[in-house]
Amino acid sequence: MEFFSPAWFSALAAIVLIDLVLAGDNAIVIALAARSLPTHLQRKAIVWGTVGAIVMRSLMTLGVVWLLQIPGLMLVGGLGLVWIAYKLLVPHAEEGGHGGPTANTFWGAMRTIVIADALMGVDNVLGVAGAAHGAFDLVVIGLLISVPIVVWGSSVVLKLVERFPAITYIGAGVLAFTAAKMIVGEPLLDAVFDPHLSARIAAYAVLVVGVLGAGWLATRRAASAQEHHESPAA
Repeated sequence: MEFFSPAWFSALAAIVLIDLVLAGDNAIVIALAARSLPTHLQRKAIVWGTVGAIVMRSLMTLGVVWLLQIPGLMLVGGLGLVWIAYKLLVPHAEEGGHGGPTANTFWGAMRTIVIADALMGVDNVLGVAGAAHGAFDLVVIGLLISVPIVVWGSSVVLKLVERFPAITYIGAGVLAFTAAKMIVGEPLLDAVFDPHLSARIAAYAVLVVGVLGAGWLATRRAASAQEHHESPAA
């Protein structure tokens, strides 16, 4: 593709649009993972979480042809993202409300961000690689453009979550929806989902409602356990 040609600019516009649409998921993951950190570490987590996401996406872009040959990739990524969405919704539930060492530390947040970005990056990588038509310069520009989008988006989401904690459930729902989209789009499951609209709708509903319901129940159990633990002291 000739540099600065109409086709080049057209492909660049498509990549920017893809980044705008898909970077929202990354921003939500980073914001939810950083929300439990002390204030002075939140900005650091956003910046380095974005760097980790871009590095991971770069490596996946370079290996996109190889990735396309892995059977079940979208299914595994989607199931992994379901678990990430649940853990982001109730980061302290597993520890009975006390908050384990990985729930509110910088490196714990980094691990969550990088793993989630790796799982979610498949659709972004495939979209950007397809829009670039093999033009490596466009791939690089697309990655650079996504950096400020994710950083800005993460900062906005984090501020909203701090002001309106219920938004956490919306974020988890978005991640669960993304997971459902990956699972439904898995080529190995075409025979299940492609001919049946009801199956696709059911998959989205079960995953989104399941994640939110399980998160709500786990949060309630953690809160009850915390109240029971503190009641003798009261």
